[in-house]
Amino acid sequence: MRSHLKARTRLVLTGTAVVAAIGLLAGCTGGGADEDNVVDQGTTTEENAESGDTVVIGFSGPAADHGWLGAINSGAQAAADSFDDVELRVAEGTNDPIAQIAAVETFVNDGVDAIVLLPTDGAALTEAAIAAMEAGIPVINVDREFSSPFAARATILGDNYGMGVSAGTYICEQLGGEGFVAEIAGIDSLPLTQDRSQGFADALEDCGLQVDARVAADFTVAGGEAAASQLLAANPQIDAIWNHDDDQGIGVLAAIDSAGRDEFFMMGGAGSRSAMEAIEADDSVLKATVIYPSTQAADGVALARLIAQQKTLGDLITPGIPNRIVLDAPVVTKDNVEDFIDLSFE
Repeated sequence: MRSHLKARTRLVLTGTAVVAAIGLLAGCTGGGADEDNVVDQGTTTEENAESGDTVVIGFSGPAADHGWLGAINSGAQAAADSFDDVELRVAEGTNDPIAQIAAVETFVNDGVDAIVLLPTDGAALTEAAIAAMEAGIPVINVDREFSSPFAARATILGDNYGMGVSAGTYICEQLGGEGFVAEIAGIDSLPLTQDRSQGFADALEDCGLQVDARVAADFTVAGGEAAASQLLAANPQIDAIWNHDDDQGIGVLAAIDSAGRDEFFMMGGAGSRSAMEAIEADDSVLKATVIYPSTQAADGVALARLIAQQKTLGDLITPGIPNRIVLDAPVVTKDNVEDFIDLSFE
């Protein structure tokens, strides 16, 4: 047990040890903020972009049964293709934890340089990820967290709570503290849905609003339509709706059209292309969406390359790769949709 603990601790620190030593040799000292005390540690984006030793990265994610997940997979491949020193080996997408564990074990047996893993179930994949780490292969955990800090060298997450806060803040700004607010959630049993709803409620409370009506769907078009139909039938007057997911939002909008309702505005979640095009056209009740980045696996590939090549994160002074990165959850409206539409998913 003690030897395992030592191994796990060593692997968590490995990614920063070499560059930390470089920083020490450079003679960085405290005591001031003038240019003489700022040490160039080779952290510029240009230097990171320079080709290095070929890095073989194994990537495994769930089955692409949702537009966002499809974008996760294609984004990982696109990121790998953008580097001439990365070889990406992609396991077949699956929602079966056992099959995904087998994929990770295959990567380990093949001796890849790093693994980027969006687990279908974080807890179920934890031990397989720990085994990879103990074999000296850094694991980059994407979106769904493992249940042990020893299972990943770096973790990249979207901000589910932040999505709720962003949505609630936008609605507060639009309503000015008065109005009937409805919420169409995703799958209620999932922690991500619970986090989104909590952030939404907290932001609304801050401006004196609350969730007056709430239904849950299942991240599908059919589920969104059914949940929205129920919501609309039960509430004859609504001022704002937050729908957690743009894929199920297609069904939500269909139900709204069928009901002939337009007295409210709606905002979505995740950032699909269809949602952004509707926002850009400004011809429906959908006026905004909250980004949940589908670039997380692409970011994971980029970080895996840096870790394997013992580089640091571009433009940071502190050497090494952060152990945990939580991406932003910005609101997209007609005023800024052109800045985000190229990152949207089908």
